[in-house]
Amino acid sequence: MHGIAIIDAVQHQPRPARSLSRPRNEKDIPVTVGSTAGSTLGSQAVDRVMAEFEADSWAASLTPRLVQFAAVARHEHVTRAAQWLGVPQSTLSRAMVRLEADLGVALFARRGRTVALTPAGRTFLRAVERALTEVERAAETVRADADPAAGKIAFGFLHTLGPETVPGLIRAFRVDHPRARFQLVQGYGEAMIERMRTGDLDLCLTSPVPDAPDLVARRLDEQRLRLVVPDDHRLAGRKRIRLAEAATELFVTLEPGYGLRRITDALCAEAGFKPKIAFEGEEAETLRGLVAAGFGVALLPPPAVPRPGVAELTVTAPRAVREIGVAWLDGHPDTAPVAAFKRFLLSRRGQLLPS
Repeated sequence: MHGIAIIDAVQHQPRPARSLSRPRNEKDIPVTVGSTAGSTLGSQAVDRVMAEFEADSWAASLTPRLVQFAAVARHEHVTRAAQWLGVPQSTLSRAMVRLEADLGVALFARRGRTVALTPAGRTFLRAVERALTEVERAAETVRADADPAAGKIAFGFLHTLGPETVPGLIRAFRVDHPRARFQLVQGYGEAMIERMRTGDLDLCLTSPVPDAPDLVARRLDEQRLRLVVPDDHRLAGRKRIRLAEAATELFVTLEPGYGLRRITDALCAEAGFKPKIAFEGEEAETLRGLVAAGFGVALLPPPAVPRPGVAELTVTAPRAVREIGVAWLDGHPDTAPVAAFKRFLLSRRGQLLPS
């Protein structure tokens, strides 16, 4: 790590209370609520609304620093967070000290050049991220209302779908929706589903197809898995294999929690054995490289580009496939671009993957 990320302790005196000034032309401003035409807030109601946003309120005091706090929390380094935000490191350090002083709790634990969240900091970060997500969603909604064709689509997908499938889908979708903007997130299934639940993602491509009461999920395609072995392996000359024939082999797999790991464990169990694990990783192509290096064998989807050093065998029994589906949060309101992209993906049922 480079740079020094030290937050100097300073004393901060809270600002004196002051009231939010009322607009001079208040009587001329109709404030409508709900959908009833002509309904207006009376003077008492205006007072209540204004009182919620007094200049010395927590919301008024904290709001400018929430993005700064989230950046420091995510980077765990003040200097890097300051660079990301485009502000001086000293300015960000002072802002975080003032934030802790205002709240009366330590949000960060200093660890040399880095910072880590305290339990109070983790609690605060969860609430801050929810609030920032709501603001982002509101901004996207009003922007989409003004220009529906240019809205943002927060789209998650599996690492293994990144090289070919997702770029091809986006390219095809943009033929009819050239101004749609994508926020792309690669990850594994469980993590993406959690990000949908927190509002970070609109939808995701995942495997296996999830089954949860708060989700809508649709199967789109299936992909055959292959047993990948080193090219000098005893099985390398084979074209097809029953998975049970690999029962004595060492396997390299994805970590627990990944969909492909659950599928691997289930297929091996169906073949009558529990795989002996030599390595657990996070990327399918890393596993393929380790197979080439002789670390073990692996059940993997086909690569985007053939890799030297391995042989890829068709598994005849059990039927080795993974289902790929699209999922989104049930009841979540869609902007026009998100709804259009959902329809587009559903129209590709059975034709999602490159041939």
